[in-house]
Amino acid sequence: MGIESRRQPRRAVSGIVEVIDTMTDEVVGHLGNLSSGGMLLIANRDLPEDALFQLRFNLPDEIDAAQPIITGGHVLWQARGHAPGQYWVGMRFLGLSRDAGHRLRIWSTQPAS
Repeated sequence: MGIESRRQPRRAVSGIVEVIDTMTDEVVGHLGNLSSGGMLLIANRDLPEDALFQLRFNLPDEIDAAQPIITGGHVLWQARGHAPGQYWVGMRFLGLSRDAGHRLRIWSTQPAS
């Protein structure tokens, strides 16, 4: 195993948590893993390189479940996934509110259930 070099703790997401493009109100994929600084998006299509998105998703647990996370997302990298039409997309968050950042920090540092 290699040494983890990310700045923030990252936690795998169990189950399917949809990620919505708020500009089109379309599902662009689902969460793979999540930190307070970014996410692995399992996208249902190829996304433009270096693209910016406005995204919405819910945290996959009981922390303010009625309050979605709304944030900008910047595509850093992508690779074909294992399934046809699936892409793994590394994104960093932009313009995350203080409250959303706090909720993500708490969630990402908790042990997976």
